Amino acid sequence: MLVLTRKLGESIAIDDHIKIRVVQIKGKQVRLGIEAPKDTKIHREEVYLAIQNQNQESVTTHPESAKAVADLLKSK
Repeated sequence: MLVLTRKLGESIAIDDHIKIRVVQIKGKQVRLGIEAPKDTKIHREEVYLAIQNQNQESVTTHPESAKAVADLLKSK
């Protein structure tokens, strides 16, 4: 992990397309501004993890669901 120190108003560049700027410091919170291409997905980590979990659940096949689909296909 790369750890950098930045002050209010300073930024970090990632490649040529992403810039992260410190826009506010209030107590223990830091507010960041992120400039990135519109097609770049940016999420808070807890949201990202929830999306990953939901995607994983959606590809998991439950035996009873598979049987129900098979029964529907047989009836046609």
